[in-house]
Amino acid sequence: MSDDIWTRAEVDSPCIKICVIHPEERLCVGCYRSIEEIATWSRLPPARRAAIIADLPARAPRLAKRRGGRLGRLDR
Repeated sequence: MSDDIWTRAEVDSPCIKICVIHPEERLCVGCYRSIEEIATWSRLPPARRAAIIADLPARAPRLAKRRGGRLGRLDR
């Protein structure tokens, strides 16, 4: 018996199981989706999922900024 009947042609979730929401950007630090996108992912149409996944790399720099530590305290 083939497992083909149990597979669906859907856009997979980009979740990498590092589920922490950045307090300022309101994005997951693991997959870069918003809370709303994560919550509604299973109900989104494939085209919307694909559009979100295409946009994720552009969101990464929003979380790359240092928020504190020694470098944040130095006068420049």
